[in-house]
Amino acid sequence: MLLSHRARLLELWRIAASYRIDTHFFIEDAPQLQPLARLIRLHPAAWGKKHQPNAIKYALEDMGTLFLKLGQLLSTRQDLVPPDIITQLIQLQDQVKPFAPDIAIAQIQDLKHGLGQSINTLFARFDIKPLAAASIAQVHTAALTDGREVVVKVVRPDIRTTIIADFELLRELANWASARIEAARAVHIIDIVEDYRQVMLNELDLTLEAENTTKMRNNFLGSALMYVPEVYDASKNVMVMERIQGVPISQVQLFDQLGYDRAALAEKGLTIFFIQVFRDNFFHADMHPGNVFVETPPVKTLTSDMSAIDLGHEPRYIGLDCAIMGTLSKNDQLIVARMLLAVMNNNFTTMVDIVGRAGWIPPNADKHALMRDMSRTVGPMLQKSINDIDFAGVLMQILDIARRHHMSIPPQLMLLLKTLVHVEGLGRDLYPDLDIWSLAKPILSSWIKEQLNPMRNLRQLRDRLPELLLSATDVPKLLDEGMQSLASQGARQDSQLREIQQIRADMLNDRRRDWIALAGFGLCITIATQVIGWLSPVFYILAVLAVIWRILA
Repeated sequence: MLLSHRARLLELWRIAASYRIDTHFFIEDAPQLQPLARLIRLHPAAWGKKHQPNAIKYALEDMGTLFLKLGQLLSTRQDLVPPDIITQLIQLQDQVKPFAPDIAIAQIQDLKHGLGQSINTLFARFDIKPLAAASIAQVHTAALTDGREVVVKVVRPDIRTTIIADFELLRELANWASARIEAARAVHIIDIVEDYRQVMLNELDLTLEAENTTKMRNNFLGSALMYVPEVYDASKNVMVMERIQGVPISQVQLFDQLGYDRAALAEKGLTIFFIQVFRDNFFHADMHPGNVFVETPPVKTLTSDMSAIDLGHEPRYIGLDCAIMGTLSKNDQLIVARMLLAVMNNNFTTMVDIVGRAGWIPPNADKHALMRDMSRTVGPMLQKSINDIDFAGVLMQILDIARRHHMSIPPQLMLLLKTLVHVEGLGRDLYPDLDIWSLAKPILSSWIKEQLNPMRNLRQLRDRLPELLLSATDVPKLLDEGMQSLASQGARQDSQLREIQQIRADMLNDRRRDWIALAGFGLCITIATQVIGWLSPVFYILAVLAVIWRILA
């Protein structure tokens, strides 16, 4: 129950009030926030305090890692959040309050979860001032003893307990919403919270991030699209990796100064996403601007009056912070690709057929009504010019229709859709005329043709033939086990039937005893109230005995 988290709820209320975040709400645009703003003003911590710049940023920092992550996700949604709040949320991507350098050094030297050696043994130079501080960890620059420049990522101390406690609260809220709100049930909000909880806990283990980074590096070795730094060493709380030169994708003015083609950069970013999803089936699922960097010359040469600089090749993206990665089953990959193509082709009949075959539509749903809703609601949005299409809006409309028709959307696809919306948003910020449709369509069409190519499927069958032949030797054994299982299942069903019949008989007997006891009790009470003298108490006693008999019978 939410009451069991009252201490944490009161703490969140106090933090919101102390920073007066209600003064950042635009009540006239969102009147539904009025009760929340009123509640914040009622807290004693808000009394006598006025509007504070950067209050949203500071409040989310004080609330903890989970709320920092929420702020990072919202920082990419300029369509949902006012510009002055976006400015504060963007700072959460890499300008979170750092923790003390001596704590970072202790984490690094820790024998159990660190690198287990002194800072002087590990590095020729270790820079005390953090290069960046984020919600989960902060980063220091350093140099190895052989002179290689590196960055050292160190997990924030003692955040696991807070994250677990906040997820307990979030799970209670998800249960509450799922029990009362149909949209929450349609997107499996409880499963999403549980999946995200595991993702967040995995993010605290830098050995997993090191493995993900190495895997993505191998996927893009020699690529002209993206460069992934090499990991040199890692433990649960510390990771040492190659230092690269780059800036966040949000610094669009800098790209103009450097002479970068922003349209080409935006197309590269979207191409990388589709390659990760469909070629590698291993996609970055935490694509806020603080995690998306672009190659630049050395930082010391970046000045406000610089002229265009030639890198010697087209600028690439840099793959960072690979803690949260997504994967799909082969079947889900094909479903997603065909769904996106159907939307792009404005073919909602095919789309409804795809989701129906995927088992997302309830058996009693009206598929024709679903198709009409898709065509009526989403169709006009797709008829707009490329500049006017809000891809996130299209997806949200589709999800809203899915909710109304009681469709069931798997959580892993919600993670993919969330990532796609963020990628599209980042691309549009970089280059507003980004044509997601013309870029994605040939990639998806080519991938689907490859998956359905008979020769490819025959080659896969040929490669698996030895395994299939070896498995064939188990067929007689499997048939025998299947027959035995059917026989034992029949015996279990007979036993269960007898148990059901016995339960039914017991219920009939219990009901019969209920009526006998009730009749005896009523009769004795009636007689007791009619007779006088010494017989009246006797019948009262008999009525009580009838009740006792029923209880003990």
